[in-house]
Amino acid sequence: MNSSDISKLNQQFSNASVTEVLQYFITTYKDRIALASSMGAEDQVLTAMIAGIDKSCRIFTLDTGRVFPETYSTIEKTRMQYGIDIDIFFPDTLAIENMVNEKGINLFYESIENRKLCCHVRKLEPLKRAFKGLEVWICGLRKEQSVTRTAINMIEWDEGNQLIKINPLINWTEAKVWDYIRRNAVPYNKLHDNGFPSIGCQPCTRAVKAGEDLRAGRWWWENPESKECGLHVKEKL
Repeated sequence: MNSSDISKLNQQFSNASVTEVLQYFITTYKDRIALASSMGAEDQVLTAMIAGIDKSCRIFTLDTGRVFPETYSTIEKTRMQYGIDIDIFFPDTLAIENMVNEKGINLFYESIENRKLCCHVRKLEPLKRAFKGLEVWICGLRKEQSVTRTAINMIEWDEGNQLIKINPLINWTEAKVWDYIRRNAVPYNKLHDNGFPSIGCQPCTRAVKAGEDLRAGRWWWENPESKECGLHVKEKL
C-alpha cells in the first residue's frame, strides 16, 4: 500500500456514508479487519453499525488493568445487546510488575516519559498482539476531538503497524454521534453522562468543565500536543 493507493481510496469514499465505507472494507477484507474499541461513544456507534452489517466482524478492546468499572459494564451490555463477541486483550503480567516495582504504581504523573512507558506496556504491546493477522483496523477518531487529530484522513496507512487504518466517523460532530446513539438505543458508557466525553484509564481521565476541549480530561497535567498514547500517531507516507 502506498500514498497513491490511499489517496485513491479517500477519493473513492469522499462522499460515501459511514455504512458504505464499513460495508466495503468488511466485505473486501472479511477476516482481516477489526474494530479497535475503547468502548467510547464513537466506537459504540461503529459497533452498532458493524453488527448490522456482519456480526462475525471482529471487535476487540484493551483491558489495561486500570479502566473504570463502567467500562466493564459497557462491554457486557454491548455483547449482550448485539449478540456479538468482543475479544479482550491484556498487558503482559511480568512487564507490568517490572514497570510498577521499578517506577511506582502511579508513575505516569511523574513525567511524560513515564506516562508513555505506561501506555506502551498497558496498551501498545497488547495492541500489537491484537493486530496479528489483520490488514485493516477500524477506529472511531474524529477531527473535532483534539488538536492532535485535525490532520487525519478517513483512510490512512499506519506505517508502524503496516495496516490500513480507517476512520469512518472522521467528519462527524459530537452532536451527530449522540443523535445516532439516542435514535438507535446504542448502549454507552454511563460516565459520558457525568462529564466524561473521552474515557481511558481511571487515574488518567477526569470529567471536563464547561467550555473545555473534548479531551481536556485525558492526561490533564500535560500539554494538549502530547495527549496521545501512541495508538494514533500519524505517520507520513
